[in-house]
Amino acid sequence: MPSTPPPPADTTPRYLAIAGELAQAILSGQLAPGEKLAPHRVLARRLGVTTGTVSRAYASLEQQGLASARVGDGTYVRNLDTSTEDALTEAAAQLVDLAHNIAIPTDEAQALVRAMAALSLEPGQVAKVLKYQPETGATHHRMAGAAWLRRFGTAGAWDRVMVTHGAQHALAGVLRTIAHPGDTLLTEPLSYPGMLALARSLRLQVVGLETDDEGIRPEALDRAAQTFNTKLLFCSPTLHNPTTSTMGMERREAIAAIVRKRGLLLIEDVVHAAALERPPPAICTMVPDQSFLLSSFSKVMAPGLRVGYLEASASWLDKVAASIRADCWMVAPLMPEIATRWLETGETERLIALQRQHITERLAIARRSLSGIELRWAADYPHLWLPLPEPWRAGQYAATLRQAGVLVRTMDHFAVGRSPAPHAVRISLNAVASLEQLHRGLQTVAAVLNHPPAAVMDP
Repeated sequence: MPSTPPPPADTTPRYLAIAGELAQAILSGQLAPGEKLAPHRVLARRLGVTTGTVSRAYASLEQQGLASARVGDGTYVRNLDTSTEDALTEAAAQLVDLAHNIAIPTDEAQALVRAMAALSLEPGQVAKVLKYQPETGATHHRMAGAAWLRRFGTAGAWDRVMVTHGAQHALAGVLRTIAHPGDTLLTEPLSYPGMLALARSLRLQVVGLETDDEGIRPEALDRAAQTFNTKLLFCSPTLHNPTTSTMGMERREAIAAIVRKRGLLLIEDVVHAAALERPPPAICTMVPDQSFLLSSFSKVMAPGLRVGYLEASASWLDKVAASIRADCWMVAPLMPEIATRWLETGETERLIALQRQHITERLAIARRSLSGIELRWAADYPHLWLPLPEPWRAGQYAATLRQAGVLVRTMDHFAVGRSPAPHAVRISLNAVASLEQLHRGLQTVAAVLNHPPAAVMDP
């Protein structure tokens, strides 16, 4: 394969780099139609630029038909008309996608066909999945979910488990149950964008804690719990997205000790940890009456299989179930029935093993393609953490890559609060359709990185 030629020296104005990043978020659906963009001063402070630079970036989005300004109210993502959306979708299809986090297709489609065929031969069971279910889910679905959660060190008690429409649904139910407007939620300084979106909608203050290579530092958690007088903690201690970090057992025990000491309520995300054959024990297992464990299959099998499991103490589970009932009455039982059959027949383990094989293959390509470049990565995890050397800035680097036909994710998508996001990007290996396309995209990542701009321009 011919090598990728070095790109020309980049002189992209800063405002265009910011506009490019926001355009990518809009086109990918991360910023939904009607969503309000950050105020000019807030975004300028976060990115370390002038408010004039942000104003020019927003004006560029308006010229592209992606946003509209409302006098005295702010700038909002526009609803795209069909012709514009089709044109943008076609243009996006030409790009090498190293930005999105999507499970690699394996054999899940055929597994679904087989499960549906088997279900069709059981008229009584078909009738059951068309009826109302308890808010926590049917008992046999909860039992299957509880058995699945044992991989994270739980006791497997089914009466502590409820079925949800994925981890995001569970998180929404938990936050609506335990948090009130104005409450402070502690988390990593880079955190799950879905949680950040929920926190904004619930008017919660989110505070990022000091971290190191293992994740949250115990002393930082202890200090913040007192400073902000809060009881809420959200974290991803295993295969953290986007930094790839995983806590050791000593650190997990230290975090659990502070949760007990300060009476915190811990929300732990193990969605990515599901890819591991033997994940480390969840912190939740050390504080079972003060915690909520969130798991789903979206990152290890198929995002369309909207099935998740939430484990919590029985008293908290009843309260979350009431929130679920008010929200959607119950989880539609057809998908949990499919997931249960996959769990009981070993199909789930087979599909996750296939996912691991593909991730291992793609990681090997990435390590060869980016040899000599500082990276963080983890086995069985389809993302790379790429810190950018001087003089690169994240928005400028991502915009230059986009011009070269490659998408990556900057830290603005994960950044908590008003602190400037680090100049790094997450490279996802699981969204590209082919290994050839992956190799080509990674070559471009290296070529652009090795030809930095002469100077960072603002604006």
